[in-house]
Amino acid sequence: MAVAEIKIELKKGVADPEGQNTKKALELLGFEGLRSVRSMKCFQVDIGLEGDEALEACQEMCRRLLANPVIQSYSVELK
Repeated sequence: MAVAEIKIELKKGVADPEGQNTKKALELLGFEGLRSVRSMKCFQVDIGLEGDEALEACQEMCRRLLANPVIQSYSVELK
């Protein structure tokens, strides 16, 4: 069994209104020096596969459901 951490984030150049609004809110709270804030989703998947099989299954999950390949990229890390 493996636990996979899947991160989905917007590709560079794609507008991130959630990240921009969070940056503004943090600045209003007095945090200084923020260059940018980007939002991302993180999924933890407990899967009954190991190694390459687990990795391929998680990548297929991203391709079929979790990520929009036009505007998002993803990474999978097995733990």
